[in-house]
Amino acid sequence: MSNKLGASCVYREPGIKLDAGDKLILEQLARIEGLLHSNLAPPRPTSTSQIGPISPATSNTAFDDFQAKRLGSISAAGNGALPLNGLGTWSANISTMPKTHTTPALHLLQWPVIRDLISRPCDPQVLLQQEMAREPLNITQRHSLDFTNIMSYTQAFFERANVWYAVVNPYTWRQYYRTAAQQNFRSGAESCVVLLVLALGQAAHSGISISRLPHGQMSPGMDYFAAAWEVLPSLMIKNDVMSAQCHILAAAYLLYLVRPLEAWNLLCNASMKQQLMLSSPHCIPPQLKELSERIYWNTLMIESDLLAELDLPHSGIVQFEESMPLPSRYAITVGSNDDLPGKDDLWYFLAEIALRRLLNRVSHLIYSHKRSASVSIASLEPVVGELDFQLAQWYEGLPSPIKFTRERLPARDQIQTVLRLRYFACRTIIFRPYIQAVLADENVAHEPGVQDACRKCLEACVRQLEHLPAHHEGHLPYLWQGALSIMSQTLLLMGATLSPTLAQLLPPAHQMDSIIAEVVAEVGRLAHLAPSLQLCAEIMREAEQRRQVLMKR
Repeated sequence: MSNKLGASCVYREPGIKLDAGDKLILEQLARIEGLLHSNLAPPRPTSTSQIGPISPATSNTAFDDFQAKRLGSISAAGNGALPLNGLGTWSANISTMPKTHTTPALHLLQWPVIRDLISRPCDPQVLLQQEMAREPLNITQRHSLDFTNIMSYTQAFFERANVWYAVVNPYTWRQYYRTAAQQNFRSGAESCVVLLVLALGQAAHSGISISRLPHGQMSPGMDYFAAAWEVLPSLMIKNDVMSAQCHILAAAYLLYLVRPLEAWNLLCNASMKQQLMLSSPHCIPPQLKELSERIYWNTLMIESDLLAELDLPHSGIVQFEESMPLPSRYAITVGSNDDLPGKDDLWYFLAEIALRRLLNRVSHLIYSHKRSASVSIASLEPVVGELDFQLAQWYEGLPSPIKFTRERLPARDQIQTVLRLRYFACRTIIFRPYIQAVLADENVAHEPGVQDACRKCLEACVRQLEHLPAHHEGHLPYLWQGALSIMSQTLLLMGATLSPTLAQLLPPAHQMDSIIAEVVAEVGRLAHLAPSLQLCAEIMREAEQRRQVLMKR
């Protein structure tokens, strides 16, 4: 049979009974295959050439082609579905974070075997409670602003900070700076943007994780951030693109300081501004349209990252996702020249948008409470298979500047290192339900495909944890999230070492002991940065002590 796009449709033979989520995935996968076979071209005019290895010197045409064909969204013949090239076709609400889900690290403490490693009851809400009870950040400027190293900090921002967020235009930077200087850096959105760029730039310039600073030492960039904080209240009551930009940059610095709840508060303010503007698009000046779209994707991604670990209210920004185009190059402004503070690097940002949406679908299809309550191995297989296929397509679609090797070889740079860690984290949570099933009942391991799925999960876990210094590459945007991720994977490995079946799929016991000990020490080094991480460190220490006792029996 053929659908109205001319794509051939192949239907499953009767067999395993599937629920609505499984059917959706299989039906949409059939659509993807049909579209690929029919060789339909994307409707965007810039998307005509074939994708191949792309060098860092890629032209704008090739860049736009990659953007549209690999990481873009295309309307699907009016049927309400959202095709993501390289990531499959899904109805729009599947790529949002579910309101309730069991993805967070502390949910592993509800599993049999793992929960026996901890004496205290740990409600998954406890991390949020710890952060809510936290002392407010003392934001005071201790020194007069020093602009001696402004060039170094600006360059560091564009090379090592803006690559994560892509939210500052290098072509308009000098105009921003001139305006800020005229205002003595004390008022206006331009002053706030410049000060936050310098704050993040100094943080990036330091080159080390905040966890490695001597206790009591002021965080790099704090003086600039404190000065920006004095300007921010006047922007909180404004609803324009640059005010939202300031909130995103301030949230980014708060994430660097490991202040997730404070970052979320600023993010919600940015979300409300954007929802007002997007409801009346004529309010957005044409020259700020591209910046507005980048602010939107930052808000959606950072919110999704926080929702993945904390049970927070959703801001509502996701309602615009289906109609929001992906970022493209900033327009080169009149008068700009080669003397720029940095380049407009979108590779990571686009790749992360696609991966974050896939992670959201994983949470939606596997870890939503409705789904988790009724999951079975039979119903899990097609869902996990499709999501893993989607992840593989995401990897294959990466252009050469950011395409990391999956082998145990050094990555080219911090971008490849972080993407590789995010890749293995995604693969872990895709296959994690199989580990949960075996820990609940060892006999499940004898069902077809279960041990292979468990092996894939455990291998991805080990790959994330076997070289912990790699995580420091993402210390600026992901330190808090990364700490919870390595905690989650380590708890899973602890449980696996206590399972006769799963232990056979792991590296030798002495190697596992070493990996786990290093993670416990690493989380301990992060503990002073946040009460939520302090609790994580205590849980990890107790779990490992108890595990060692059980292993010796």
